[in-house]
Amino acid sequence: MVNDVRVVLRDDGTNRRARLALEYSAGDGPPTVFAKAVDPEHADLVELTSGLYHEPRLFSAKVPLPLDHPAVYAAVIDEDRRNFLMVMEDIVARGADPRDATRPMTVEQVASGVRGLAGLHSRYWGHRLTSRTELNWLEPFVAFAGLEYAPLHIAHERLGDSVPTEILELSGTDLFSDIWARYIGSLTEPGPAPTLLHGDPHIGNTYVLPDGTVGFLDWQMVRRGNYSLDLGYFLQGALTIEDRRSSERALLGEYRDALRLPVAELPAEQDIWLHYRASVAHGLAIWMATLSGGDAWQRADICLAFAQRYGAAFVDLDTRQAIESVCG
Repeated sequence: MVNDVRVVLRDDGTNRRARLALEYSAGDGPPTVFAKAVDPEHADLVELTSGLYHEPRLFSAKVPLPLDHPAVYAAVIDEDRRNFLMVMEDIVARGADPRDATRPMTVEQVASGVRGLAGLHSRYWGHRLTSRTELNWLEPFVAFAGLEYAPLHIAHERLGDSVPTEILELSGTDLFSDIWARYIGSLTEPGPAPTLLHGDPHIGNTYVLPDGTVGFLDWQMVRRGNYSLDLGYFLQGALTIEDRRSSERALLGEYRDALRLPVAELPAEQDIWLHYRASVAHGLAIWMATLSGGDAWQRADICLAFAQRYGAAFVDLDTRQAIESVCG
């Protein structure tokens, strides 16, 4: 029985978050936990882009998620008050090292992450997802409104000559309507089987355990759609540009090899490569928009690192041409 709770760390972002220290009068339990709830000031934005209740609904469904993630002890939703509360494992107590874009991963660590995503995706590939009635609430990944209003000139000024000229020449219509929205539309079109997507697996939503295993936290954007969104968004943002260039083909092979699917359902290597190339559209659009917002949502150094990585990948991988091939 808990008889005392103390706030050790307050770390609010678009949600309210805190690390809590617990003392017990009877029995035992974890010495610290992590709590998460809605921040009323950001509720409208979260509802528009992520969905207020997706993460607590996912963990309330108690479906297996076969990759490392924080254990969730309680997930309560109060729709009348437009709030939720999640109490979960403090992964730092397990030796986890939370990462962000300023601390990129090694190729070996990213390999662990793509294998984890492959385990998640293959568990819910195609009919394995649609047959789960407890996940009927899961929404498709669709393009949300608002990115087109980002003042891209701010991002262009902050990036200077650190990205290819082609990135600085993109207008809002080019990037958000002609590139990003078309790619996002392809995630639910007929073609590769849909799966359960983490939805937001950039490096800032990951951690590395002492044995090198990569885990994923912040499941608020969980969706259904094509696997490439998770795969590309994670891989392209978690590595330095040089490491991504030298290892991405091999890492896509790691992903395919880790898919636990019958041979007839495995996506072909060339299809994975094509959808991966197209997926750069998502990371580039999200972080160019975030960089354009100043420091309102993320630190400038984090935004710059992401925009530079996705910008280089956009040119290296000829993402425009890949989207034309994917979307027809």
